[in-house]
Amino acid sequence: MTPAALAPDPHPNSLAPGLPPVAPASRATSRKGPIDAISSAIARWIFTGVHGNCLVYNTCWEDPRLDREVMRLTAEDDLVMITSAGCNALDYALDGPRSIHAVDMNFRQNALLELKLAGIRRLDFEPFFEIFGHGGHREFSSWYRRHLRADLSESARAYWDDRQNYFARSSPGDSFYHRGTTGHFGRILTGYFRLAGFYEDAKRLFHVSSLAEQKEIYERSIKPRFFRGSLKRLLETDLALSALGIPKAQRDHLEKTCGMGMADFMEDCVEAVFTRLPAHENYFWHLYLYGRYSRECCPNYLRPEHFARLKAGLADRIHVHTTDVASFLRGHDGTLSRFVLLDHMDWLSHEHPGLLAAEWQAIVDRARPGARLLWRSGGFEVDFVDPLVVQRGGRPTRMGDILRYDTATAHACHARDRVHTYGSFYIADLVG
Repeated sequence: MTPAALAPDPHPNSLAPGLPPVAPASRATSRKGPIDAISSAIARWIFTGVHGNCLVYNTCWEDPRLDREVMRLTAEDDLVMITSAGCNALDYALDGPRSIHAVDMNFRQNALLELKLAGIRRLDFEPFFEIFGHGGHREFSSWYRRHLRADLSESARAYWDDRQNYFARSSPGDSFYHRGTTGHFGRILTGYFRLAGFYEDAKRLFHVSSLAEQKEIYERSIKPRFFRGSLKRLLETDLALSALGIPKAQRDHLEKTCGMGMADFMEDCVEAVFTRLPAHENYFWHLYLYGRYSRECCPNYLRPEHFARLKAGLADRIHVHTTDVASFLRGHDGTLSRFVLLDHMDWLSHEHPGLLAAEWQAIVDRARPGARLLWRSGGFEVDFVDPLVVQRGGRPTRMGDILRYDTATAHACHARDRVHTYGSFYIADLVG
């Protein structure tokens, strides 16, 4: 989940089941006393240190297919979004909006998007797929120096000059997708799968022909060995969750709204992914299991026909900004019709409510009539947007009075989300 583009901490995603908001009987765990207070303080320190000083996301952890369905982008649209790994900016560009502004406080995330844009402009498809599909190639340093480096901003150039080894594929098992905070998590996850003896069964999920067969494999071979007691206990600690990118504020919001502990939430998430949704097209989870994409299971920008369209000019509509969302909006001259805010408000509402209010004021100031906003939450409901008060037309206005929610469509989309790592999804139009 995401403490946002508003903090040194670039929107870490959490693992949540993404099921409709029907909470079971409470299984939330009580965490009180001095030991837990010390643990929470240490967790916050680790969280800030790791996520404020690292490339966090090597891939986007939100399903762009759903976003594109509900945004219905046209050549008249101008969009602002949080960069993350840049994959979804490239996906949105395929619908041909006039402009996409990718904003992130973490310059490393923007450096990754810049590298992808340089690759689209300067490389043929095959070397591009080797780098971003297979996670690297032994010729990367040569390609980087000859074709990519000159296209990068000064900060992105300095970053990748020192990290060419990320894509070097020094061994057959090496991959860029083992890098970054989430990459390390993916590698640990597959190591656990191997140790527990179900790694090969997990890979089979991506090659079966029916949901019934997927469910049978999961329930027979994976579920009994995956979320064991020791793993569950570990996943209930603030230290472990900080390492996974889940701040305490977001964990508390999740547990308050869903009525279960974090480990049970994660278990429901994994079960939903592998028993209710076709795995053969789920490139998000395929990447974590294999450490690379395949030609058949990958984001759209890694398919030759879409790569060609991006190369022909659509990629040039993407603009990268290293700042926070509110600052970008205040400095932007034009108006915007689409906003993709991820889940950073879960964190911001708890840690910096004043900044959250300032961000919504900037959104209202820059949104054109009928603008559409998308966001996600780790919790099953969000109660911190509607009460916010902004100035509109010279009068104080409650956000709940000028947002029209499409709840039915949001719930229907949420049930089909291939990532399934959020508790809820929101579609809102600015009206009045």
